Amino acid sequence: MKRTLFLSLLSTLLATTAAFPQETLPPITGYFEPGNTKPVWVAVSGLTGEAASTLQFDLYVQGFAFTNAESAQYLITGSNNGNLEARATDPHNKNTLVAKAYSGASLRRQVHAFADDFVQALGRKGIAQTKIAFKAESRPHSEVYIADFDGHNAQAVTKDGSMVAAPCWVPGHMALYYVSYKFNHTDIFYHDLSSGARRAFARFGGSNMSPAASPGGSQVAMILSKDGWTDLYVGSASGGEPKRLTRSAQDESSPCWSPDAKWICFAAKERERRSLCKVSPAGGALQPLGTSGMPSPTEPDWSPDGQWIAFTTQYRSGFQICVVPANGGTAVALVEGEDPSWAPNSRTLAFCRRRGGGNYVLSLLDVPTKQVKDVSRVSGISSQSQPSWAK
Repeated sequence: MKRTLFLSLLSTLLATTAAFPQETLPPITGYFEPGNTKPVWVAVSGLTGEAASTLQFDLYVQGFAFTNAESAQYLITGSNNGNLEARATDPHNKNTLVAKAYSGASLRRQVHAFADDFVQALGRKGIAQTKIAFKAESRPHSEVYIADFDGHNAQAVTKDGSMVAAPCWVPGHMALYYVSYKFNHTDIFYHDLSSGARRAFARFGGSNMSPAASPGGSQVAMILSKDGWTDLYVGSASGGEPKRLTRSAQDESSPCWSPDAKWICFAAKERERRSLCKVSPAGGALQPLGTSGMPSPTEPDWSPDGQWIAFTTQYRSGFQICVVPANGGTAVALVEGEDPSWAPNSRTLAFCRRRGGGNYVLSLLDVPTKQVKDVSRVSGISSQSQPSWAK
């Protein structure tokens, strides 16, 4: 049953929603210049097989790289004979950061727990026990899936044999919004993962697209065409008539919320060119957000620490993942890809990359170092895209 399917995920995800100090990225100016963005060097010994590869993935996508003990800033030693025992030390300051035995879960999840303990000992927020949602496609159908942040332990949320789009986590809850064509119409659904219950949230005339839950989940921004034009609306999570925030003959797309819930950022369109704007959920004038150097931005996502907006831009013959300060300014292109979603640590992004045949793979990007890793793929699925990181 759906309830049984997701119970094992509930305790893990809820454990990651506890408040930790947010990490603030350095100023964007010069931050990605060659030589200015270096990984933190770590030496790992004693771990083998799955334990070693899992730890290397967990740390690499958070800005660490691996070297020998003489050159490392931190040393990690351990064993994985059955359960995991691991120790992290700072040999330069002669400090023990973590020394712990892990049990009661799979070896992979034990390693995720240690990775979080190690990263948090350095004053960061751990992400190794978080979840992602995404669209998994085997044409002509697609379904919503959730998985560990590295793509492992993937499980289908929907099994409708239809088409889905734009999964979006409700912050702090085991719940999703997404678009489904289950009833042969573009409707927005709300899905409670702890109980398996779901309901149609928005089924207005015209299209109902791009749901984005506010911090805390009390409101939902969305793109609707119920009044003839494709505009931005905001509504209560409990239902009722949504409030129209834009009135434009050109279409808006991809809303996201500031972490203080005071603003909704979205991609506006004027004379066939995209730009980023923000508007209060209470209504009012639109405020442009400049992305100097990167034209036609789409698919924005606001970092949890409030400092950055990641977005997609069409650049030359492809698409690029970019970041810009949250108040606008000079944007920086990071890597080829589309549809970025911030991790709770405000430094790692999930995104998708095009592969042959129009298919996509999911990848993770450490913004400061530009280090990239593909996540594990779901067997039998040709394309994975539109990631949403649980926060």
